[in-house]
Order: sequence, then C-alpha cells, then structure tokens
Amino acid sequence: MTIISWIILGLLAGAIAKFLLPGRDPGGFIGTTLIGIAGAFIGGWISSRWLDHPITKNFYDGATWAAAIGGSLVLLIAYRILFGNSRD
Repeated sequence: MTIISWIILGLLAGAIAKFLLPGRDPGGFIGTTLIGIAGAFIGGWISSRWLDHPITKNFYDGATWAAAIGGSLVLLIAYRILFGNSRD
C-alpha cells in the first residue's frame, strides 16, 4: 500500500473509531481525523512488528483494517484522557 492508501485508511479508521467511541473530543473533527491517520500508521506498524502480520498490498485486508481501527481507538482514548477537559 502507498502512503496515500494509509492516509485514506487512517481517515476511515478515525471515523469508525469516532463512531465506536462517541462523545466530545478535545480536538474536534480535525483532531479526530489526525488521530485516525496516526492510529492507522501505529496500528500497522505494531501489527507488522510484533504480531507477525506483515502489511499486505491489499487495501481490503481485514487484519490491516482491524489494526488501523485498534490503533485509532487507543490513540483516541489516550487523547481524551490527556486532554479531555480542555474544552470545558
């Protein structure tokens, strides 16, 4: 997959993570989108590095999507814990 594919995957993974974890985010839509992109990269890296699941060239691989969404969820939760009260 190219870098553009990972960015698109990250945008979609961020939207799915936001859907799975509703509520107010400190960064709004832009922050959630950037978290999704970073989560896709981190989830893919963890998947290939420690889970012995190499990154495939197939955009529709379920494990790649699961890693991207999982990475996005972890980053979104950490972001809410660290900066959750900044919009109050």
